[in-house]
Amino acid sequence: LLVSKDLGKHLLEVEDLLQKHGLLEADISAQTERVKALNAAALKFSELEGYQPCDPQIICNRVNHVQTCLEELGELAGKRRKELEDSRQLWTFFQEMEEAEAWIREKEKILASKTCGRDLSSVLTLTNKHKSMLGELGNRRALLHQSMKKGEQIVAKKRFNPGGVQEKMREVRLRWKKLEEVMGLHQERLQEALNFFQFSSEMDDLVAWLQDTYRIVSSDDFGHDDYSTQALLRKHRQVVEEVEKHRGAVLALRKQVVALLGPQDRQGVDLQIRVVEVEQLYGEVAEVAVLRQQWLQDALAVYRMFSEVHACEVWVDEKEQWLEKMVVPEELDEVEVVQHRFESLDQEMNSVMGRILDVNQVVQQLVEGGHPSSEEVRSCQDHLNSRWNRVVELVERKKSQLSSILKIQNYLLEC
Repeated sequence: LLVSKDLGKHLLEVEDLLQKHGLLEADISAQTERVKALNAAALKFSELEGYQPCDPQIICNRVNHVQTCLEELGELAGKRRKELEDSRQLWTFFQEMEEAEAWIREKEKILASKTCGRDLSSVLTLTNKHKSMLGELGNRRALLHQSMKKGEQIVAKKRFNPGGVQEKMREVRLRWKKLEEVMGLHQERLQEALNFFQFSSEMDDLVAWLQDTYRIVSSDDFGHDDYSTQALLRKHRQVVEEVEKHRGAVLALRKQVVALLGPQDRQGVDLQIRVVEVEQLYGEVAEVAVLRQQWLQDALAVYRMFSEVHACEVWVDEKEQWLEKMVVPEELDEVEVVQHRFESLDQEMNSVMGRILDVNQVVQQLVEGGHPSSEEVRSCQDHLNSRWNRVVELVERKKSQLSSILKIQNYLLEC
């Protein structure tokens, strides 16, 4: 049993032989105790004095022979165990190599059938699965490294055919390297697809924002008074700031497309067309935003002009009524009082005149700018100027009357 050359032809057979060898070793161990006891008993016969049933030398030789046989048996058992363990190491190595090759084949099939997804959601799902596969690859790499170490130890012992072991190690290393390359390429394609669909999604969001912004900046609501127009103008300025913030992102789209895909790529051509459309849409939004800001500012100027005109007309109404009702007195004391009032009126008229000139300037700017309410604005201007001229005429008339009365009073005083 101990000199058998049968070391097994696969791992299970080697395990079975090792198990049987363990039973044999246990039997040898049990017999060893029995042999020791028998040898000790036999040696006592070699130490007897007087009658000796056998030559002591024969007894000693016999004991030594049995002991030597037992020791040789133990050496054979140890040698057999070493051979079986080496055989187990060899077949364990081959089994681990087979498992590694099977795992590699499985992953090769998976990678061969994998696509890069049709949209952002599917690409993200595939990317997460690929990350899990990379984790498996790392774990399997550590196991393969341990198996390769076992193979190197087997080759170093030179007990079995080292050429077969080395050939198997070389085959598995090559397949493993190829698998890592394929996984690396697939990861690159997934990243490219992810970048592409993320870019497409971001551009969709940008287009949606531009469309919403276009609806806002193309609104025909310019307010109904000074307060509401100011509120709309404040909101519009915020929109203009947002439009300006997006300018850099729009200008960078072309470079991003070039970085994502080659110019000959069909998807790249389609994406470039979309980029041009986005640029055109952004240009329209920016242009309309500028126009709306000008329209809001013009509307605000109109409402402020109307407010200013109203204030001036209120003053004109008041002074016009006073001038029409005023009777130029004939007494000198009363004339001097009225004259002082006209001096104060001159100061007020100078102030109002400045406001009316401002109104005329605003009207001129609105008319020259082609404001849609130009006719209404000009009509309001003409009406205000007409009333102002009437007040000026009334003032001049009253002043002339006062001047005549003062001359008469001065003449009478001199007389």
